[in-house]
Amino acid sequence: MSNPHQLSHFERWAVRASDSQFNALSGAIGGFTSGIVTCPLDVIKTKLQAQGGFAAIQKGRHVGHHKVYEGLLGTGRVIWREEGLRGMYRGLGPIILGYLPTWAVWFTVYNKSKVVLAQHHENRFVINFWSSIIAGASSTIVTNPIWVIKTRLMSQTGHHSRPRFSVFPKGSNTPTSRPTLHAPWHYRSTLDAARKMYTTEGILSFYSGLTPALLGLTHVAVQFPAYEYLKTRFTGQGMGGSPEGAGDGEAHWFGVLSASILSKILASSATYPHEVIRTRLQTQRRPAPGHEYLGGVAQGAGNNGASSPAALNQQQPQPRRYRGIVMTVRTIFLEEGWRAFYAGMGTNMMRAVPAATVTMCTYEYVMEQLKKTRHNARHKLEQSNPDVSFS
Repeated sequence: MSNPHQLSHFERWAVRASDSQFNALSGAIGGFTSGIVTCPLDVIKTKLQAQGGFAAIQKGRHVGHHKVYEGLLGTGRVIWREEGLRGMYRGLGPIILGYLPTWAVWFTVYNKSKVVLAQHHENRFVINFWSSIIAGASSTIVTNPIWVIKTRLMSQTGHHSRPRFSVFPKGSNTPTSRPTLHAPWHYRSTLDAARKMYTTEGILSFYSGLTPALLGLTHVAVQFPAYEYLKTRFTGQGMGGSPEGAGDGEAHWFGVLSASILSKILASSATYPHEVIRTRLQTQRRPAPGHEYLGGVAQGAGNNGASSPAALNQQQPQPRRYRGIVMTVRTIFLEEGWRAFYAGMGTNMMRAVPAATVTMCTYEYVMEQLKKTRHNARHKLEQSNPDVSFS
C-alpha cells in the first residue's frame, strides 16, 4: 500500500481527478479571472449597445432623445463622473456568478463531446465545430438568467427619479410582495434584481434574449475550432495540451496568445450583430400582469387632481418595442439604421479580445499546472510503492 501522507491534499485530489474535473476547474478559474479584469469594458459595451433601446418613440420619431454615451473613452468618463468606481464594476456579482458555471460547463462539455464525436467521425474540424455548438448550448441554457441580471445591472444608471405615483403597489416585508418600481432601472444588487424581476415580470424574464443567445452559438462555432486549429499550427498542441520540452515554454505561450487573439477577432467580427439584438431583448422589461388595469386606475386618479394625465402616461409601462428576433431586427433597422447593429463593436473588441486572451491563457496555464501536479503525485506514489502503476 502506498503512503498517502507523502502527498498534499491537493496532490491526492489531482491523482483521483478526471480530465473532466480538470477542465471544469480550469475553465471556471479562467472565466473568473477574465470577468474581473474586463468588467469595466463590459459595462461600457453594454451601455453603448443598450442606449438606443431607451429612446422615447412617438409616431416613429425619436422624442427628446440624445446620445448619452459616445465611444469607449467618452462612455467611461460619463460612468466615472456619475457613478464612480462602483459604476465601472456594476454587474460584477453576476459576472462572477456567471463566468464560473459558464466556462466550467463549457470546457467540460466541449472536451467530453470531442471524445464522443471522435468515435463517429474522423474530421477534427467537424468534431471541434459540433463540440462547440453542444457546449455553447449547454452553458447558455444553464446560465442565461445570470446574464440577464448582469445586463440589466450594467445598463441602468446610478441616479433614479422618484415619481409620486407608481403603477405597482407598494412592497412589504414578505418575500412574494411586488416591490415599488420608481424607475425603469432600479436594481440595487444581484439578489434585489432577481427578486424584482421574478415578482414583477415572472420566471420568463430570466430567459429574455435566450433565442438570440442560442444564435450566438455561431460565435463559439467560429472561435474555438479556429483556436484549436491555430494553436495546433503554432504550438503543435491542441486545447489543454502542454509543451513536452522544457525549452519550449516561451514559444508555446506566444502561440497560445496569438491563437487566442486571432480566433476571437475572427469570431467577433463575424457574429457581432446578435449581441446587440440579445442586449435589447434582455434590457427590455416585461410588463407586469394587470398593468393595463393599474394604468386605468392611475388615469382616473390623475383626473381627480392627484396628477396630470400627461405625467401619468409617462409613468405607465411602455409597450414592448421588441418581440422576437425578426421584429427586433426590423425595429432597430428602421429606427436607427444598420450601424446600430454594430454599436459598441470597437469597445466590444477591446473587451472581448483581452477577455478571451485572459480566459484561454489562464485555462491553459491551470491545465498545465494540474497535469504537472498529477504527474508528480503519481511519480511519488510509484517511488514509495513500486507495485503501483499509472501507465
